[in-house]
Amino acid sequence: MQYLHLDQSFTPFDKSIEFSSFVFNGGEPHIKISEESIGNQVTITHRLNSFNDVGLLLVATDALRRMDVKLISVLIPYFPAARQDRVMISGESLSVKVYADIINAQQYNKVMVFDPHSEVTPALLNNVKVIENYEFVKQCLDHIKEDIVLISPDGGALKKIYKVSEYLGGIEVVECSKKRDVKTGKLSGFRVYEEDLKGKHCVIVDDICDGGGTFLGLATALKEKNAGKLSLIVSHGIFSKGFQELNKSFDTIFTTNSFRDIEEEKVAQFSVIK
Repeated sequence: MQYLHLDQSFTPFDKSIEFSSFVFNGGEPHIKISEESIGNQVTITHRLNSFNDVGLLLVATDALRRMDVKLISVLIPYFPAARQDRVMISGESLSVKVYADIINAQQYNKVMVFDPHSEVTPALLNNVKVIENYEFVKQCLDHIKEDIVLISPDGGALKKIYKVSEYLGGIEVVECSKKRDVKTGKLSGFRVYEEDLKGKHCVIVDDICDGGGTFLGLATALKEKNAGKLSLIVSHGIFSKGFQELNKSFDTIFTTNSFRDIEEEKVAQFSVIK
């Protein structure tokens, strides 16, 4: 197996096939694979943070096929639009299906995704292999080295967090909930279904941190229920509003390099592929 790492900052496997890439003045991504002789199997890895990233993946796939590579797999650690897995109001698109259709059209031998937002993404993708977050969470807890309680931020995370708990030997789980206005996205009504957390180290586990509103609201609700230290474990760290407010609420934030590389004092980042 050979690997083509389209993002040179994201190289989870062995040495990459050499290539050069650029974007034409008209906005079109282009690739030139330098190696003349390539084997029959190649895995492409790429962090898809924009449509240009998708475009580079597609032209790279075409280039490999024109070099007679028969079996092409792809690792997409953060699958784009995975949160847009349902149509909430009229006029919206089912965006995750748009991306899935593009990927399926390439007829990859295998599509690897890390901790997708819901079961919708793997249901839409052909030949999918899901990399669960279990080992990542274990790495984070090994770093904490304290007795903890796992916090489920909302109903959507419940099924996944109980699987994590089972994998880790049955760590206690505390359930929480919130309300979201589907038209405005505003969050409210954070609830913790435990009367007294007795100063325990509470670890919130979720798949994505974007602006962080869910976790800031939940941190306040947890402190009101006598939580001790607070840690946040998120598989995909977008952190679009930075860390200033999150650092006030959390002792440590854990994430992976699935979306971008982060250098922040209170953030511990691990590789998607251990």
